[in-house]
Amino acid sequence: MNTPPKHSVRVQVGGEELPLRTELPPEYAREVAAHFDSALRQIRAASPSLEAYKAAILAGLAVTDELFRNRRTDSELAGRITAMTDEIARVLPLTKRTTKA
Repeated sequence: MNTPPKHSVRVQVGGEELPLRTELPPEYAREVAAHFDSALRQIRAASPSLEAYKAAILAGLAVTDELFRNRRTDSELAGRITAMTDEIARVLPLTKRTTKA
């Protein structure tokens, strides 16, 4: 079984430089870290006296909330597309309803 190569990447989160080992492209790892760092900075700006670990927990919750909202939106869109596809198929003549695999 082939395992993807691991990359060593250094990222900045919360003013700290952290080493990562990942199978994902280094650019992607940096993008993910930058997204989390942005959420962390927003929490710290809103509550400067908040302890660092609590700010990190709240940033993690904010990012997770964003993920869940996007998943819900994706699921709703997929349902709407399926309904529209079914409606289009219903109004098409029988000779045009064949599906291609």
